[in-house]
Amino acid sequence: MPRPKKPRFVSGYPTIVAFVPQGMPVTGEVFLSVEELEAIRLTDFEHMDQENAAKMMEVSRQTYGRILANARSIVGEALITGKALKISGGTYEFRGMHRRQRRRGGRRF
Repeated sequence: MPRPKKPRFVSGYPTIVAFVPQGMPVTGEVFLSVEELEAIRLTDFEHMDQENAAKMMEVSRQTYGRILANARSIVGEALITGKALKISGGTYEFRGMHRRQRRRGGRRF
């Protein structure tokens, strides 16, 4: 059984959830997760280095680098092939939200 993914922390849900090419027929669609969009936002829009951006998302720098590389690949595919880019899904939580406390110790009867 694979290990469950830890949630990545994002600043908020995106206000724009799709980009569609104009003036040409759409040749398909690709999907970008919310945490992949957050990685692009932190690095390419906010100009943060990967170390600090990884801390903001509460993942390791290596994991952040993989998320960012995958996100850039998806965006590149959408731009080059004329596919619609849709933003949805992923494993994320909003930064600043209260986390659920895990019960410590054994089972209670």
